[in-house]
Amino acid sequence: MPTHSLGDFELSIFSDGTYFLDGGAFFGVVPKVMWEKRVQADEKNRVTTGLNSLLVRTGEKNILVETGIGNKLSEKQVKIYGNTPQLLDNLAAGGIAPDDIDIVINSHLHFDHCGWNTIRRGDQIVPAFPRAKYYAPAGEYEHGCLQLERDRVSYLDENYGPLIRSGQMTLLRGDDEIVPGVSVRVLPGHTAHMQAVIVESDGRRACYISDLIPTTYHLDVTWVMAFDLFPLDTIANRQRVYQEAIPQKWLMVFTHDPQTPWAFVEKTDEGKLVARAI
Repeated sequence: MPTHSLGDFELSIFSDGTYFLDGGAFFGVVPKVMWEKRVQADEKNRVTTGLNSLLVRTGEKNILVETGIGNKLSEKQVKIYGNTPQLLDNLAAGGIAPDDIDIVINSHLHFDHCGWNTIRRGDQIVPAFPRAKYYAPAGEYEHGCLQLERDRVSYLDENYGPLIRSGQMTLLRGDDEIVPGVSVRVLPGHTAHMQAVIVESDGRRACYISDLIPTTYHLDVTWVMAFDLFPLDTIANRQRVYQEAIPQKWLMVFTHDPQTPWAFVEKTDEGKLVARAI
């Protein structure tokens, strides 16, 4: 459970374990001869991918950013992705019970980012965090309802639909402040409405950048996933983020990095982007 102080806030990483993604899909048009220098694929060309959630303790609220894959996948999906759900167990090991979470923020509504929003209890789907108020982008929900051929496999209504229908999830339209010091910023690219979560205290910032920059392997602005619906927007928004994050020394939190969940992004004298771990 990596922990870091950010001004008056305490940040902790909690993992839902790892899962497999196809290396070609994970790195898009980047040739394997290049990306395999950074991460090794198995005999099926799969790379091990992290599932990192961020817990922000403000002193007044416990805020959980992202909830991993969860435990509601079908037997076929479990075989494909190879995930062993761990988030609730890891939170418990860190002394955090489901009732301790006040707010849950989803960057977007793909199944690997909101799976533990809910759990199955008998024949019902109920909130995994009963007291929490949930937040997600309205455009994500609306897009998921379309069930388009391109990405319908990523949108599973049971992860968010019951929360929306009960009023426990608030759908956001655009940038917004959730509580003082914790806000969301829409950064299209991976999807049209994906949002990053920005945490600020005592003049310091951390940013849960989500799938705009999924791992430290993807720091280069053109190393874009094949999953991204709008790759040119991904490139443009990475550049915009770096213009702030590098000189202001933001702590960047990477959703899918299995080894480096957070780091400071720096630019070398040669112009290369590198991650400096805490």
